[in-house]
Amino acid sequence: MMEPFEDCDIVVVDLGFGDAGKGATVDWLCSDQADLDVAAVVRFNGGAQAAHNVTVGERHHTFSQFGSGTLSGVPTFLSRFVLVEPIALAREARALEALGVRNPFDLIRIDARALLTTPIHVAANRAREDARGGNRHGSCGKGIGETAAYALEVANAPTVGDCLRPDSLRRKLSALATFHDPMIAESRHGFPPIDDMVDMYTEFAAVVDITGPDALGAIGADGRLVFEGAQGVLLDEWRGFHPHTTWSTVEPSNARAMIDQLGRGSYILGVTRTYMTRHGAGPFPTEDPALAKVLPEEHNGTGEYQGEFRIGHLDELLLRYAIEVSGGVDGLALTHLDAMDRGLTAGIPIHGVQEYEGWRSLPVGQWKDLDHQQALTDALQAVAVVPKGIPTDREGFAGYLGQEMGVPVVLTADGPDRADRREWSPVPA
Repeated sequence: MMEPFEDCDIVVVDLGFGDAGKGATVDWLCSDQADLDVAAVVRFNGGAQAAHNVTVGERHHTFSQFGSGTLSGVPTFLSRFVLVEPIALAREARALEALGVRNPFDLIRIDARALLTTPIHVAANRAREDARGGNRHGSCGKGIGETAAYALEVANAPTVGDCLRPDSLRRKLSALATFHDPMIAESRHGFPPIDDMVDMYTEFAAVVDITGPDALGAIGADGRLVFEGAQGVLLDEWRGFHPHTTWSTVEPSNARAMIDQLGRGSYILGVTRTYMTRHGAGPFPTEDPALAKVLPEEHNGTGEYQGEFRIGHLDELLLRYAIEVSGGVDGLALTHLDAMDRGLTAGIPIHGVQEYEGWRSLPVGQWKDLDHQQALTDALQAVAVVPKGIPTDREGFAGYLGQEMGVPVVLTADGPDRADRREWSPVPA
């Protein structure tokens, strides 16, 4: 067992714009290799737009709503902070069955208070993003923003618990359809008849365990909990660079609150690549198209609503900002160490950026101050970066990053497979 993780629950949070390797990190923490006796993976934000790639030998799965410990047989708990999309969940269950996971729905529990994402939300999301044309905010087109926005505006938004109450669900879906009709009617998108959706969700409720508010305590009594985040802190709804953000609290405050309520200790594990990535629109000061040519992405490409997958150099200002708005982290999981070698071989070494011209740090504003976040967006769109040389060998780079961030690197990865992950400690001087 890794010493830093003794006697505490672990929160895995992405310190970038997403795609840093959260899923593979959670998979390793749940495996026999880590020996951490994990009772469950708890999803604490996001929804069906998550795409956490896990590779174990010849098996690969892109986890969306199931926790990334599923290939090790670790159950998933979808907390009330998750937006649940049953149609996508059923597709994912079938994909897991094809990989040899028996009865995937037996491995999942869902808080009845979790919001329900429906085909109506998806159609509205895509219609809204289409209408923005060249001014798109960036979206996976899976209804996440519409689910969250509707729940803020209407007190009676559909929840997973409503799947147990068909008459209530029918009323809520009808109200939802009426609310979004003006936008959807003018678009190329649609959704199934209300009665068909009610039947489908009733069947869903019959095969999953929909729980009450005290379920997490009972689940945690069986062992350690690993809290798996979705997206990255730099996309956080209140701390990301508005309006190119997700409708979700990505930084770990909600996970911390759940752990505190259980009266347990927590260890916040921040995940970062050796370089930066971003999917779709928004500021990206260190973006380098040349670097993208030597660091291909097998599982990340251009999406109709997400836009292109972008790659850039290590941005220490953004990484330090993500750590600060997360309330600090206890350790770092450093992924894609093999990219250091590939960059050198191609003659395009990964460099660092410790400051921008005229900037040495990003100012942290008050929570929920979107005017401040918009000002940061505007500034980052125009900033000029000042490159900085960094160690190009793997050991040197891991040591450098831990020292610069003031946070120890405790786990590294130099490839996509579970076997490519290992505990890390500095080489003695």
